[in-house]
Amino acid sequence: MLNLEYKEIRDMVSKFTDAEVAPLAASIDEHGEIPKDLVNKLFENGFMGSYVPEAYGGAGMDYMSYSIIVEEISRGCASTGVLVSAHTSLCIWPILTFGTEDQKKKYLPGLASGGVIGCFCLSEPNAGSDPGTLGTFAEDKGDYYEITGTKNFITNGKDAGVAIVMAKTTKTNDHKGITAFIVDTNFPGFAVQKLEDKLGIRGSSTAQIVLDKVKVPKTNILGEVGKGFKVALSTLDGGRIGIAAQALGISEAAFRYAKKYSKERVQFGKPISELQAIQFMLADMSMNIAASRLLIEKASALKDNEMPYSKEAAQAKLFASEACMNITTKAIQVLGGNGYTREYPVERHFRDAKITEIYEGTSEIQRIVIAANELKDLK
Repeated sequence: MLNLEYKEIRDMVSKFTDAEVAPLAASIDEHGEIPKDLVNKLFENGFMGSYVPEAYGGAGMDYMSYSIIVEEISRGCASTGVLVSAHTSLCIWPILTFGTEDQKKKYLPGLASGGVIGCFCLSEPNAGSDPGTLGTFAEDKGDYYEITGTKNFITNGKDAGVAIVMAKTTKTNDHKGITAFIVDTNFPGFAVQKLEDKLGIRGSSTAQIVLDKVKVPKTNILGEVGKGFKVALSTLDGGRIGIAAQALGISEAAFRYAKKYSKERVQFGKPISELQAIQFMLADMSMNIAASRLLIEKASALKDNEMPYSKEAAQAKLFASEACMNITTKAIQVLGGNGYTREYPVERHFRDAKITEIYEGTSEIQRIVIAANELKDLK
């Protein structure tokens, strides 16, 4: 069980979500954009730089606190939740972990509290689950690299001021030779090609990015040349905890609404909450939420204590995302025909849920990660 400090953090974020995020969720979904005023409030409250040390402009929290923040904000609006998650775990974390002191001083204050949004550019039109097939290439030009390529499905892509870009610095057919770069999105040649029209998380900008001979100084190499695959995998491990937390937040929102509705909806002369079929669905939802939360807490605790957590992050992401899909489906079933209409929020939760089984590693990739970790002990 979490201590009092974490309960206070949850209470604080929950109140913020209920007052500032949840009332805007339907509009964000309908119009496909998160209001700038809300984004500013996320920065002002320290949610965008939760585990960044105060010396770099952050709130000085830990990863457990971050997962609570993502869960609670996602409960109010999944699009806003993934804005925080992708920004924090996919852009800030690799700079904090692999960056030089100069890179941290240059980029972290803006990302943590200065209103600068971050993104992570790995996936490409022909490189999704297999990063070894990356086509983006960074050519050594002496004092700088010149990056050319196309990146797909980039969360926060339209609004980002800083991007972590993975590119090949040697032409290989596998993951060797990938290098990570910190790229200012105002560098000439960096452009948003298109925005995706998505099923869910419609307020989150998901962009295709084109890099046309973008000149990046060598001082912006993140980590070592040719060691970017390690940066990418480590970043995704932590990011999976954030997506698990997002899935949990969506599940909690759908469950709360279905439970409330079941007590108010009268059929056959009594609230449907008294029907055993409804009770069984609610029981399953409650159980899966509790299990998801424990898996997320375990993975977060391991990460905070600098212990191996790759398997646990994959377990949390896999279970929480599949549970989310199941819970939101059941929530619609509890509401019946009403649940299928946009007048009620569970329809939105259902659409938002699906992506949690796909991005930052599909459910199939999570099973590969878990199995590999289990089997390596037998070698």
